[in-house]
Amino acid sequence: MRLIRFYNNNLSLWVILFGLVAYLYPPSFLIAGKLINWFFAAAMFGIGMVIKDEDYRSIVKDPKPVLYGNICQFTIMPLLALFVSYVFGLPKEIAVGLVLTGAAPGAMTSNVISYLSGGDVTYSVSLTALATLLSPVLTPLVTLLLIGEKVPMDFFPMFLTIITTVVLPLLAGFMVRRNLPRFVEKNAELPPAVSITAIVIITSYVIARNKGNLTMATSVVFIAVIIHNLLGMLLGFFAGAAAKFDFRRKKTLSIEIGMQNAGLGVVLALKHFSDKTAIPAAIFTIWCILSASLMVNFWKVVEKNKPNWH
Repeated sequence: MRLIRFYNNNLSLWVILFGLVAYLYPPSFLIAGKLINWFFAAAMFGIGMVIKDEDYRSIVKDPKPVLYGNICQFTIMPLLALFVSYVFGLPKEIAVGLVLTGAAPGAMTSNVISYLSGGDVTYSVSLTALATLLSPVLTPLVTLLLIGEKVPMDFFPMFLTIITTVVLPLLAGFMVRRNLPRFVEKNAELPPAVSITAIVIITSYVIARNKGNLTMATSVVFIAVIIHNLLGMLLGFFAGAAAKFDFRRKKTLSIEIGMQNAGLGVVLALKHFSDKTAIPAAIFTIWCILSASLMVNFWKVVEKNKPNWH
């Protein structure tokens, strides 16, 4: 168990270490491409094993925080992308890519990060699910309004992805917890270990797949993407404070807003624009997971040293 605890407490170390391997030798992780959705599903299954009945009930009884979170999601990040593009004087193609990334829904990876950070996992899952279902309408609309570019999207494939990689695995994990509570309590270290493994493999695959885009980026684009992500997390936390959320939910909203489904941004950019437009999304996909993995350790330190921060 000590080895598993060490593994669970060093997410950022594994992300950096295996990400470096993926960058230096992409074939080592490209083979994981066909299994990515299964890794997502495995992570969500582990999360389902730790979510309690009352967590679901609180969301069903009061859905307003979920609606509020999605309003924040589809306003803060796109507007920040436009602001950062203006401040750094980014070329039109790069600016389109950054705004497209900002207008994407939250990443499903944020659910895992929220769980590992001790956040409100049910709230995170609800935010991601609703944002993804709304994104075929809101992502093209926001991109068109802010930068004047049309981006067609299909609803059904995204809906199917939500069902197969989020909803069904969550329900399966939930049923295991309900029917085998002693097993779940006895093996409490296993769900986070599964989630961490999924995050590391997903991140490494993304790095391996996007190595070409990364080598095309300038230092200015890297800095712009990093600032976009960090400001998003900061404003997400303040948005939670403005809504008078408790500490767990503020932390969760910060993660949810800062982590975009930039992988979707890469796909849309390549399909409807150019390789250059996909660069910000490719960088964001990797950086937001790295920054979020560092935030896992940050929140643990904060809560350990400031127990009354809530």
